[in-house]
Amino acid sequence: MQRRDFLRYSALGAAASVLPVNALGAAPAAAGSKKTSANAKIQMGFIGLGQQAMYLLSSFMSMDDVRVVAGCDVYDVKRDRFVRRVKDYYGKKGEKKVKVDVYEDYQDLLARPDIDAVVIATPDHQHAIIAIAACKAGKDIYLEKPATLTVYEGQQLVKAVRKYNRILQMGSQQRSSEEFIHAANLAREGELGQIRKLKVYVGRNNVNPYTAAPVPCKLPHMEVPAGLNWDKWLGPLPESVYYHSDLDPIVNEEHDEQLWGAWRWYSPSGGGLMTDWGAHMFDVAQWALGKDGSGPVEIIPPGYSFYDHLTFKYDNGVVVSEEPFDGTTPGVQIYGDEGWLKVSRGKFEASHPKFNLPESKDDADVPYEIKAGHHRKFIDAIRSRIDPNVPIEVGHSSCTVCNLGNIAMALGRPFIWNPIVQKCMHDEEASRLLHYTYRPGYEKLLEV
Repeated sequence: MQRRDFLRYSALGAAASVLPVNALGAAPAAAGSKKTSANAKIQMGFIGLGQQAMYLLSSFMSMDDVRVVAGCDVYDVKRDRFVRRVKDYYGKKGEKKVKVDVYEDYQDLLARPDIDAVVIATPDHQHAIIAIAACKAGKDIYLEKPATLTVYEGQQLVKAVRKYNRILQMGSQQRSSEEFIHAANLAREGELGQIRKLKVYVGRNNVNPYTAAPVPCKLPHMEVPAGLNWDKWLGPLPESVYYHSDLDPIVNEEHDEQLWGAWRWYSPSGGGLMTDWGAHMFDVAQWALGKDGSGPVEIIPPGYSFYDHLTFKYDNGVVVSEEPFDGTTPGVQIYGDEGWLKVSRGKFEASHPKFNLPESKDDADVPYEIKAGHHRKFIDAIRSRIDPNVPIEVGHSSCTVCNLGNIAMALGRPFIWNPIVQKCMHDEEASRLLHYTYRPGYEKLLEV
């Protein structure tokens, strides 16, 4: 495309990466929601009690000004495990009678006026409808990445957070990790010179070893176990999605799952590694480029013309490709006129010592998923009523990049994206893939 065409379609200028003013300023409490005093404990509920939720639970319970009081899951074994872990934790702190409630329906948890905030760690296809319901109920939200399953869901969630004046922190914990902060700062502050290209790698797995895209779920049908409400697990997904233990795994009520829920690798319940690790690594790329709240203007699938890799083109001429650069490690490599850097979890490498990461003061011995710094920012934001470091607009724009990549791979051809109005330009086929048809009765849950 000619440069004038990029500008005509994207209409991006110097302010493209600036979030709306109301996304950066104070957010007053929603009408009817309970105001939290400076000294009161934040009363918290968990929705989705799988493996990731157990990591988050450990982190939030460790905070003296947080109290976990309730949990919700459609599987009774996970509810039982949650109750046991909460009671064990507070019991070891000397409490003799620990009260914690559990629910099968998230609406029952949201109806409690004593709950200030919720952690949403369900499968991706439930993120939007539950988070929108939480906004309407006056709850602040810690939302696991990716923000939503579809672009349209994300657009609706952004509206809900701002309409109901909620605090929402995305679970993009790399934004609070020193190696990624350093990398993004070097790029944004011009230390690497003009940025020309980024390589982003999101990994591969046995389910789809050739690309990061999801594959149709062809797991054999299994009998739904007693205690699992499969209809509620499906939510808006079609009834043609059948139960398999990989989709909602549990070993037993005492231990963590043997594998991460494989719902993420399959369509229609997940977006593959493209949205799983992509929600982390493309998020870093957007951050480093100063494109939070914006995005690419053209997306080209691998194998099209002379493109070997999934490629994103930005209006400023930067090209981002999804390809390995450091073996099989997911991460980001940034190339500038003055040098390059590579960054992944716990690892930083640069073309010159002057770019090196300062001596670490991080809690290196703590498992990555339960480092409390990122979670602490959420609690502080609840008290200040000022957005945390990864508000919904950031989470949505990063998630959109991942979804656009999946759309390009599904189409097998390029398409043009306008990140300002968030539309596929003159492309009905691509536009139809921005969302999917919910089961009857569920679409209304996206209304804001």
